[in-house]
Amino acid sequence: MVKAKKESPALKKASVTETKKKTPPKPSKAKEAKKTEAHAAVKPAKQHPRAKKAPARAAVKKKKGAPVLPEQPLTELLVPPLEQAVAMPPSHKPQEAAVALPPAVKEEKEQAAQAAVPPQQAHHKPAPQRHYETEKEARPHAPAKTIIEPVEPAAQTLTAVAQKTLELELPITLKDLAVKLQEKPSILIKKLMEMGIMAGINQMLDEQTAIKVCSKFGCTLAKAPGQEEQLLRIHEEADTKEELQPRAPIVTFMGHVDHGKTSLLDAIRKTKVVDSEHGGITQHIGAYRVKLAEGEITFLDTPGHEAFTAMRARGASVTDIVVLVVAADDGIMPQTEEAIDHARAAGVPILVAVNKIDKPQANLDRVKKQLSGHDLTAEDWGGKTITVPVSAKTGEGIDHLLEMILLEAQMLELKANPARRAKGVVLEAKMSKGRGPVATLLVQNGTLHLNENIVAGPCYGKVRAMFNAFGHAITHAGPSVPVEILGLSGVPQAGEQFYVIEDEKKARELAQLRQEKEKLEQIKTARKISLEDLHIQIKEGKIKELKLIIKADVQGSLEAIKDTLNKLNVSEIKLDFIHQGVGNINSSDVILAVASNALILGFNVNADERALQMSEKEGVEIKTYNIIYELANDIKAAIEGMLEPKTRKVFVGRAEIRKVFRLSRAGAVAGCFVTKGKITRHLVINLVRNGEVVFEGKLSSLKRFKDDVREVSEGFECGMSFAGYDAFKEGDVVEAYDIEKIARKL
Repeated sequence: MVKAKKESPALKKASVTETKKKTPPKPSKAKEAKKTEAHAAVKPAKQHPRAKKAPARAAVKKKKGAPVLPEQPLTELLVPPLEQAVAMPPSHKPQEAAVALPPAVKEEKEQAAQAAVPPQQAHHKPAPQRHYETEKEARPHAPAKTIIEPVEPAAQTLTAVAQKTLELELPITLKDLAVKLQEKPSILIKKLMEMGIMAGINQMLDEQTAIKVCSKFGCTLAKAPGQEEQLLRIHEEADTKEELQPRAPIVTFMGHVDHGKTSLLDAIRKTKVVDSEHGGITQHIGAYRVKLAEGEITFLDTPGHEAFTAMRARGASVTDIVVLVVAADDGIMPQTEEAIDHARAAGVPILVAVNKIDKPQANLDRVKKQLSGHDLTAEDWGGKTITVPVSAKTGEGIDHLLEMILLEAQMLELKANPARRAKGVVLEAKMSKGRGPVATLLVQNGTLHLNENIVAGPCYGKVRAMFNAFGHAITHAGPSVPVEILGLSGVPQAGEQFYVIEDEKKARELAQLRQEKEKLEQIKTARKISLEDLHIQIKEGKIKELKLIIKADVQGSLEAIKDTLNKLNVSEIKLDFIHQGVGNINSSDVILAVASNALILGFNVNADERALQMSEKEGVEIKTYNIIYELANDIKAAIEGMLEPKTRKVFVGRAEIRKVFRLSRAGAVAGCFVTKGKITRHLVINLVRNGEVVFEGKLSSLKRFKDDVREVSEGFECGMSFAGYDAFKEGDVVEAYDIEKIARKL
């Protein structure tokens, strides 16, 4: 502070003396102004220590007699040279050049301009302050742009948010869904109340409810893969063509009792199995392989078509080819018809083996004629069904049957990838007294190895031992190979899928998860299909056709029922008679209904005890009638419920968009005036511009001032926002319609 006081008079004196030499005396006002400028130039020296030395140097130079130097620091402090070059317009540059400067200062300025030295590195410290001020003055132009332009990007962001997909694990609590939607739980509760659903903050929402709620906020819902899906994802991956190799066909024998299924299987085993392996034949495990010169075949020894369909009811499509065994002397019998229906319901190709041709009363042509009546016309009769006459007693025709099976398999092009983790199906399982749970598995893809961890339904375990069809211990089994294994934690049901899981801990967790699901399913009341819920299921798109199983007291009644129902048939709904027969409703009919999601109708017949127990357990409804028209009316009512109703638009109200508001949080809101009728939140909205509909959808919100309202009447103003659309403009017309559904009659 003392230094500044001493130097200030010297600087003043030097400036005044120099002015006197150059110019004539000026009025006192000019002197005062000069003094003020001098003081202003010295003031920054108090704040910047380096700048304190500048006035002292100027005074010393003045004493030595340098005439121009005292004015230079003053000029440079007031207007920094580099800033002047940047800030001044081109027209002012000649004035700057006209100022007389010492050579040293000139050189310093040129170097600064060439090197584009920032203002912070200028010779004097006050210069950066002035330059910083200049930057401040220029800076407001950039923010001005950011204030004007964000309208368009905001609209784009809103559209992106409106179309976003939420991946959720279902069921989900209302609180968690609110977090995902970034909304308050109270808003979700309000929306659910509008939908007629009362729910608390910790209420679990199922998939359908969650989808409805998400749609209210312009979001689509995608079910996140659960723990089971993530673990089994590797088994769902498709194999490349290079990895796939031909596999043996899996064949099931079906037919009427005493038509020779077992005898035929025994005959194939005796003729095609090596003598050294005969010791293991009696211990066969319900499936075995036959090796031929042309390839291999895997036969499943199922106890009839009921077991076959029971496995299919659990989602297991095991069989590639069905061989229908028909006795040449008896022809087609009731169980043969059932077997045909079961095979067709599974969508499996059928080969016919006409057995017992060695008997004198065998009539092959009669059998072929009966087969033609069931759309199984033999090839030599101009049809497409392979029909082979065989004899289990003499062994006649067995080789030809096996060749035909291999030929059909070649047509099907059956392939699998042996170089991956195994998956397949449980053929049968039992609890053995000495060995614990024993399961017979059929490997469908991949290769099963010893000591691998597997999951089969709610059971899991490590493959401790593995045996082939003849009881020999093996270490691995490829595609289409049946094996018997030990080591499971329990006895799985026949038809359950099994998968190899690498981690034993994950396999245990998956099995426990399935056990919990089973418990929940037992708590729930199982309903497969009934006349009452057909309409709901067709609405959800689950049923495109009505499958029926019809049983009647006599053949004439059966034909009359079929004719009556066929007259009701319409193009949109297909009536599919998957099975029809004479006699009481039995357990086989119930199993087929479960597997095919069919309805059982009986006319003048009853259901046996076992069928009633099974129907109650599986949740299948059995309808019996004594009057044919009652049966026809019920089916007619079901079909009418299935028909898509006619829709008609009914005009309710019209509003005009008078102002568009772009809000940062709520997005775009249309300020509207209702010109006719009324606008209700649940109505279908058409947005009309220049006579054309540019958007059709629903309102996402309807407000009066800041309050959500259900409807706005004519003559009132309101604010609207549209679900998934924000490109509306002033002058657009909003038209509200109610959709009226008219039931269709046959």
